[in-house]
Amino acid sequence: MSLVKKLASETAIYGLSSIIGRMLNFILTFIYARTFSTAENGVLNELYAYVGFLIVIFSYRMESAFFRFGTPEADRDRSYATGLISLLGSTLIITTAFLIFAQPIANLLDYSDHVGYIRWFALILAFDCLAELPFARLRLEQRPRRFVAGKLLNIGVNIFLNVFWLIFCPWAAKHGMTWVYYVWSTDWGVSSVFIANLISSVATMVFLLPQMRGIQKGFDAALWRKMIFYAAPLIIVQFAGIVNQMLDRTMLKWLLPGTPAENLSQVGIYGNNYKLAMLITIFTQAYRYAAEPFFFRHAGEKNAPEIQADATKWFTIAATTGMVGVLLFLDLVKYFLGERYFSGLKVVPILLMANVLLGVYYNLSVWYRLKDKTMLGAWISILGAGLTVALNVILVPRIGYVGAAWAALATYTFMCVATWVTSLKYYPVPYQFGRMAFYPGVGLAFWALNLWLEPMLPLLVIWTVRVLFFGAFLGLVYWLEIRTRQRNGTRIEPI
Repeated sequence: MSLVKKLASETAIYGLSSIIGRMLNFILTFIYARTFSTAENGVLNELYAYVGFLIVIFSYRMESAFFRFGTPEADRDRSYATGLISLLGSTLIITTAFLIFAQPIANLLDYSDHVGYIRWFALILAFDCLAELPFARLRLEQRPRRFVAGKLLNIGVNIFLNVFWLIFCPWAAKHGMTWVYYVWSTDWGVSSVFIANLISSVATMVFLLPQMRGIQKGFDAALWRKMIFYAAPLIIVQFAGIVNQMLDRTMLKWLLPGTPAENLSQVGIYGNNYKLAMLITIFTQAYRYAAEPFFFRHAGEKNAPEIQADATKWFTIAATTGMVGVLLFLDLVKYFLGERYFSGLKVVPILLMANVLLGVYYNLSVWYRLKDKTMLGAWISILGAGLTVALNVILVPRIGYVGAAWAALATYTFMCVATWVTSLKYYPVPYQFGRMAFYPGVGLAFWALNLWLEPMLPLLVIWTVRVLFFGAFLGLVYWLEIRTRQRNGTRIEPI
């Protein structure tokens, strides 16, 4: 098995948890869209956006430092114990601070009557943070099945509790089953979502307890300083990345022309439509689970740059395939949201392309972790975050949440170019940019042709055309990447 095929195999296994999880989360999106108002959905989208920022503070990229210093097997236990003890201590301190100052934080976020939200999220973040390093060790040790089992447990408990509290309990209460009031209250509202998340995080931590045994190796202060020095720029990278991915949903509340309370409805519409672009994020997440330890394990090999180039091309092909599928069949996919969210469908094509570029950026940025140039990556991320903020401030008051989508696309384009240009000096990789641009271009052309034909053809015919277009795209990939390779017996050269 070639190394790229091995990476694809591991990605497929990791993808099981991501794909099943996101598919089930689409069910949750369906439930939330019909159970809660658009404003309540706005609350969910806003608060989970803040979680993305806070997890960076809680975990401070210790898992990446573990990949760097724990890749040699002789150093693994010592690196793992040092990182885990560090996280246990810092998580205890940060969580305690959030619980003590929950009311002032709630006041700051305009949730003064819902201080419980802050407490729930502090505990969720604590357990999720402590799970990071055990999951990272499973990835480094190539134990994807146990990794997937832990992720699926988290997803399963979360889905079950959401369905139980949001669907079954109201139905049971309506039919006279008063026992449900012992485990549920009609006053919970969106709090039930947070409580379900907390219980699933606790269950995951219990599942990972066997991986906590490495802590007995003790804390190495000298190694910890090296790990922190390596991880510090990556904290900036991840924090800036969260700004790029999540800040739009928090800024919309304040940048749109209505009051913050009124704008939550627009946040809910934008946030739920954003989830239709999450198919690309699902694949990117699964790929990252496999790719980060994979590239560290093979960094010393002579053909490592060629391996990375080939992996990046195939990533682009897979992500583009997902994008084309969603665009061609958007008339079907949109029903996961409900009609009151259809007004936001115009942002989906922009966000799909933005998420493809985000995945490409991840591939292009691997070099600075491999070459210990994490500060360069931090500067690029800071510039990208600044661009995100500036474009949102400029565009959102003028064109609404569509401006947030264009800001995301522009930012990821800039970050891809900046990361590639800086890599040329330190870690040149022979990326096949011709093919990487060709496939999204063809996919978007099929979609544009579909839009042009749509008003002129009967419904049954246009659906047939969409299936044919999607099949033609897959056939083109097969012919250029697999059939030609088999015929020539060599790797395809860049075009």
